[in-house]
Amino acid sequence: MSAANALQRARLYAILDLGYVAPQRAEAIAGDLIRGGADLIQLRGKKESVEALARLAEKLHRLTSSAGVPLIINDHPEIARDISAEGLHLGQDDLAIAAAHEIVGRHCWIGKSTHSLAQAVAAVAEGADYIGFGPLFATPTKPDYAPIGTEEIGRVHELVSLPIFCIGGIKLENLRVLLAAGAKRVVIVSGLLQSADIAAATRAAKEVLAGKSEIRN
Repeated sequence: MSAANALQRARLYAILDLGYVAPQRAEAIAGDLIRGGADLIQLRGKKESVEALARLAEKLHRLTSSAGVPLIINDHPEIARDISAEGLHLGQDDLAIAAAHEIVGRHCWIGKSTHSLAQAVAAVAEGADYIGFGPLFATPTKPDYAPIGTEEIGRVHELVSLPIFCIGGIKLENLRVLLAAGAKRVVIVSGLLQSADIAAATRAAKEVLAGKSEIRN
């Protein structure tokens, strides 16, 4: 499957957040996410040094590459470039997408976090390959952002033709509510990482998402 097709077909985007996971457990947990069927995995370590993240990213990329699962690096274009990661994810206060592409090249996807319809539309104009839209619910991962709720999920899918990954406080128990509101793709963080059986939780989420009709954008 080509990289572009992998992004288009992705429904479950897992974030391996080192705020929840000890770095020494990251490879094992990435393996659980892969076995459960995660379509994309992002490495995020807001409090880790660049050097430590780079070393871990290299190890993870060997694992994800062998499984055919794209790895996305949060915040650090130099790491994404150096390990030839499939993707880079940027926040609203990070580098502009054009500047990031100068570092990572054109082959690397760049996703953007968006917290409103206006930001979602702006990310398209900026050249994003996909967007995160949220936080939909309150989440300790993004304590400074007020949840935006589910009312605009349908509208953002009308305005944006890129892959849209709904994010923020998503867990297995509210996943069907999001699908009913129009979500097609989701990001899950603590809902997977804090599960007693991460592979089983990932598999269960993937099964709920698989009940959705074929995605078109």
